Amino acid sequence: MAEPVGEQELGYERLGAPKLSLLDCVAQSVGFIGPVFSSAFVIPLIVGVISATGKGAGGAAPLAVLIAAIGIFALGWIVATFARRVHAAGSLYDYVTTSLGGNLGVASGWLYYTGTIALTAGLIVLMGGYLHDTLDAEFHHPIMAGWLWSLVIALGIFLILYLGVQISTRVQLTLALVSVAVVLAFFLYVIAKLGSANDVAKAFNPNSSPDGWAGVLFGVLYGVLIFVGFETAANLAEETAEPKRQIPRAVLLSVVIVSVFYLIAAYVEVAGFHFDLNAVLSAAAAPLFALASPSEAGGFGSTTLVRIMELVVLLDMIAVAVGASVASTRGLFAMARDRRLPKALASVSPRYGTPLGAIVFLTVIDLLFIAANQWWTSLFALPPPNPHYFAIFSWASTYGAFALVVVYALMSIGAVVDGFAGRDRLTVGLIVAAIVGFAISAGAIFGAIYKVPSPTKLAPYYAIVVFVVGLVISFIVKGREPASQALGDLRSEGAAATS
Repeated sequence: MAEPVGEQELGYERLGAPKLSLLDCVAQSVGFIGPVFSSAFVIPLIVGVISATGKGAGGAAPLAVLIAAIGIFALGWIVATFARRVHAAGSLYDYVTTSLGGNLGVASGWLYYTGTIALTAGLIVLMGGYLHDTLDAEFHHPIMAGWLWSLVIALGIFLILYLGVQISTRVQLTLALVSVAVVLAFFLYVIAKLGSANDVAKAFNPNSSPDGWAGVLFGVLYGVLIFVGFETAANLAEETAEPKRQIPRAVLLSVVIVSVFYLIAAYVEVAGFHFDLNAVLSAAAAPLFALASPSEAGGFGSTTLVRIMELVVLLDMIAVAVGASVASTRGLFAMARDRRLPKALASVSPRYGTPLGAIVFLTVIDLLFIAANQWWTSLFALPPPNPHYFAIFSWASTYGAFALVVVYALMSIGAVVDGFAGRDRLTVGLIVAAIVGFAISAGAIFGAIYKVPSPTKLAPYYAIVVFVVGLVISFIVKGREPASQALGDLRSEGAAATS
């Protein structure tokens, strides 16, 4: 049981006792990233066969993933630099506040956490529809309506969040381990079956893209999106033992682990189709399932294997939803504790030490999304045959990804500002990481806007509105000194913390 929590130390609310390990923190970041889910549905964007621009890396998708991974590692280095000094649940909200000031920090917090909330709620809607339609297609018996599946998932996540942060991280760890292990084993099996048809050099040759380096760079823009959420281990800083050491390690280790998985996934999803982009296009909706299909259908598996893949993708989606929920609730709690959001959102469960007010608020948003999907069928509607639940998820994921990468860019700027202000060491490595991190974030912002179809294309503009509203409110609602600065255990000394 958590130690008693509540109004402590100058009236600042506190979460449960810091007892999470490095493994818990890695589970949070990897769980949010959702490598299996992204390998199933997002890698075709990198290839370019389903992107709005029609451009992508083609057969050089692994090269685009590698470049994106380098850029994300640079961002991870910046997160690690901040995490050595700031150990608060607000993570990027607190980092931007520390470096660029309270007003930009609040606006960034509004943008970042509305982004994670949108990702959470949109994914819960998607899972309900996915589960219903998959059961209907495979067994002709969906058991219950999609919105009821979403409701069950939302209430299940509420219980996981409420009953303790270790339960949340262990659920993510279990789901991610099972799903990644199954899919990775299958990818290695495909590589073995390809035998002499393997061509790693071709996968890393920019000429394998129909548009050469231009196509590879478009692939990189979309490639950044498969890493979104890598930084969310930092949201667990207050609940982690030795956060100054464990959070930086968790963030960087998560990037490395997922990068290796994505490189294998990207390679298999082009080499498995013998680098034939027309074949990839024919399976664009789900190349993972196409590769797992029976040999007579052009795959390497069986009907049973397809069903197993459908199951592990669902498990990974649940892990993503739990990870996004954990990040969202900690961020809402941190901002409310600083009185930049209503105080009720900072309430903490006396028994479990979890941010109860934020958990309830997030669950209400989830329920509103479920209701909108069921009864407001014109909301964010896409042309047939796209189901409405996919349209809502498409909008929510576009909004969420755009919101997060904008804050990544601001954090990159803030790292350099901190260096010049003497709050941290201004090293060549930090400057390079900030430049690369800002460039990769700017590219992802461009990718989220360029030729995106309506109504999804409006999501980034809504994000800009939210940022402006947050900025205006930051001048009206002054709040109080951030907990990350007022409470001694939530911060370390500046430059010394980087040594």
